[in-house]
Amino acid sequence: MTFSKESESRIIEMAWEDRTPFEAIEQQFALNESDVIRFMRRHLKPSSFKRWRSRVSGRNTKHIKRRSPDITRGYCPTQYKHR
Repeated sequence: MTFSKESESRIIEMAWEDRTPFEAIEQQFALNESDVIRFMRRHLKPSSFKRWRSRVSGRNTKHIKRRSPDITRGYCPTQYKHR
């Protein structure tokens, strides 16, 4: 599957975000968790990929079924600057 540079950038951004679940990436880009891992391995430097994997491994917020029902949004309201 090929993506535009914009889409590739957005996938990487969503994968790094703590509160964005893999299911949201799958819904928008048709990449399940294992596809996202392969995508990240291809698009990040090895050291960045290792850092990302250790960050998301076991993180409850990256899976809708494992996250707290108190989490209702995908990102912190102060995370994005108004454009």
